Amino acid sequence: MKKVVKIGAVYPLSGSLSSIGEDIKKALLLAQDISNHSKQLPEGLDTLNCFTSTKYKIELVFGDSQGDPVIGVQEARRLISEEGVSALIGAYQSSVTDATSLLAETLEIPYVNPESSAPTLTQRGLKWFFRTGADDVLYTRLMFELFRFLKDVQGQDLSTFGILSEGSEFGLEASAVEIADVKGFGGEVTAFEPYSTPSSLEAAILRILRANPQVVLAQQFLSDAIMTVTTLKAVNWFPDGFVVQNAGYVIPEFLETVGNDGNYIISRASWALGLGKFKPIVTEVNRLYKKRYQENMNETNARSFTGMMVLIDGINRAGSQNPYKIRRALRLTNIPGSQLIMPWQGVRFNEEGQNILADGLLVQILNQKYRIIWPLHFKEKNVVWPAPSWEERGIKKTRA
Repeated sequence: MKKVVKIGAVYPLSGSLSSIGEDIKKALLLAQDISNHSKQLPEGLDTLNCFTSTKYKIELVFGDSQGDPVIGVQEARRLISEEGVSALIGAYQSSVTDATSLLAETLEIPYVNPESSAPTLTQRGLKWFFRTGADDVLYTRLMFELFRFLKDVQGQDLSTFGILSEGSEFGLEASAVEIADVKGFGGEVTAFEPYSTPSSLEAAILRILRANPQVVLAQQFLSDAIMTVTTLKAVNWFPDGFVVQNAGYVIPEFLETVGNDGNYIISRASWALGLGKFKPIVTEVNRLYKKRYQENMNETNARSFTGMMVLIDGINRAGSQNPYKIRRALRLTNIPGSQLIMPWQGVRFNEEGQNILADGLLVQILNQKYRIIWPLHFKEKNVVWPAPSWEERGIKKTRA
């Protein structure tokens, strides 16, 4: 009988972000079962065999952060001290990841972070922290690559920018990167509106409207993203480009709620279902996920699935439940992109614990589907720019 290696997973399983936490939980459980039942892998998933456990059975133990850093730390401590986990994975929000990973560092437990993008997470000098995905610096660079293409190749006028940001670590760090990149682009930030409560969001949007920037950059979680689209429609205004740092805008519930009103929003992304045209493994893993849950994977939990598979690979190579040996194996990770569902060159961590081979995509919502528009070698559709006004929608054919 195989020995068990416990992995603690800290995510928001209740509260306002519970739907996101539950989606992540589904993907993690799928990765666990792929690892534990390799002989049942369907045809086409041979490239995942390297992640399957041979000596150990993987057992996930979940902790509910409720979206709160303090509660997240309490749950992480419980998983380590009471459940005896050998590693942690988490925690979606950058603020919760920050707090829980500091605890893991103190208690010397490997911590894999698939979803959080705040740049400072890998600038703290931690030795037990590993981020598999990209950070806001890389994602924002992709946005400005698109802006330069639109300006230099298509002749679009892009000179004024507005920034709308929720006030957590995620939002403020992303805003700082955007402000620096606007300056490097030769543009002007005509409105910067961080807000701390939903009640102050509408006023922030109205101040941006009065500045009338050509491009609005935004970073918001689900309820704020929905409120923003509703407010933009109510005031009958939409910029030439509304470009967002994923978060609430790529959660299935977002489009389920706003419907066609979400069209033409551009978001950074780590993953999109359209990648399957270029990487068959994407389609095959999604098929497995859909068979189990009767729905497609999404941008968020595809990141979680990949982070879990990377952690499992480290455990396999460590050949041990020992956290020190698992950390050593993670530091030596070298997974080629062909074995991943992501648009990455692979996974290899630097001294700061950042995957230096991570990359990203830009998607645009067209006909209520996320279509890859950037980089061009993964393009599914041409970008629609400028976005049509609210009046033009439904009567003017898009250029996608």
